[in-house]
Amino acid sequence: MTEPMPSESHPAEGVEAAPTEVERNWAMAAHVGAFAAAWFALGLVAPLIVMFTKGNDSPFVRRHAVESLNFQINALIWIAVSVILIFVLIGIFLLIAFAIYYLIIVILAGVAASQGREFRYPLIIRFVT
Repeated sequence: MTEPMPSESHPAEGVEAAPTEVERNWAMAAHVGAFAAAWFALGLVAPLIVMFTKGNDSPFVRRHAVESLNFQINALIWIAVSVILIFVLIGIFLLIAFAIYYLIIVILAGVAASQGREFRYPLIIRFVT
């Protein structure tokens, strides 16, 4: 007697199915939306909106939204410290370096999300889990 082949449409227990295109787009919106909103000092808004609207529907989207939110919180702290350090001149260089880092890392996160891959921002404290 032969055993039936496991169905590919049902992932093994404990294994998450690959994210759909819609999930990948929402996850990418958490990163790219934060970048767009950051120009108006509202970088936290996009990941919060994504987390509260689609985070309960998809674990993939929630992970990306939480990761983006944590990065935005850290960014606010780094920018505040850099602004304070402008008075001793090093803050200007820190702001420039952080701006370049911010641009590159958010693009990498958005690309990873759009490809359905996980992404963890380096060098951050994770306040939200």
